[in-house]
Amino acid sequence: MKNTRSKPQLSADTGANHRASKTHAKTNSKTNSTASKKEAQSNPLSLAPLSEMRPATLDKIEKAVRQLFAGHDASDITMIQIANAANVSLQTLYKYFGDKQTVLYTIMDLVLGRLAARMMDHLQGIDSVEDRLRKTLWVCLDFVDTQPDAVMVLSKVSIARFHNIAIYKNKELIDAFLSVLEDGQKRGVLVDTVPLHILFDVFMGFVSRLGIMQNIRQADTPLNANFDVLFGMLWRSMSKPEISAP
Repeated sequence: MKNTRSKPQLSADTGANHRASKTHAKTNSKTNSTASKKEAQSNPLSLAPLSEMRPATLDKIEKAVRQLFAGHDASDITMIQIANAANVSLQTLYKYFGDKQTVLYTIMDLVLGRLAARMMDHLQGIDSVEDRLRKTLWVCLDFVDTQPDAVMVLSKVSIARFHNIAIYKNKELIDAFLSVLEDGQKRGVLVDTVPLHILFDVFMGFVSRLGIMQNIRQADTPLNANFDVLFGMLWRSMSKPEISAP
């Protein structure tokens, strides 16, 4: 007897399901691959050490970052723009930094690191509280006068993002500066009726405001041209009333 059973009707559906499954898997694979790349780019542990980059290349990237971020809103700047301005490949930026924010924070950390080293070097061998504070202010204002682009870039970094710049978490640097203020309080020279961090905030607020407004006004006269007057104002705000102003 002839077999009249119909052929299974699952073959067409099975083929369609198989094709759909392959497409879905391919899509998922592509999505996962993209996600993995983004994760790798944003994960500092997966980035190449900055020490492996040629100094000349890092210098070009720093100049590009300072130029672009000083003159434009950070949200408008892209990795491609940074690569083009620095004349380096996009691959190089992703290899060492991973994303735009890391480029910005890393470069500014390097800039502030040099400022910190210079500041600490200038404080060597100085014992007087007044002289140490004077020297610290001079170094900071000289930074404002000679590197206005860096000042503008820093002014655009959100307060909530400052923790991303490693120098702001550098305990050795902060403790070195606070020791000047703490010593001043212990010697009865600086105001001691407020916590130590208040004195630190007064100093940083003084420098930051002067730096930002110096750039916004595009002043022709360097801040340090009026250094003695500016230090006198700062000293009177931080020293005890009975201490004579310079």
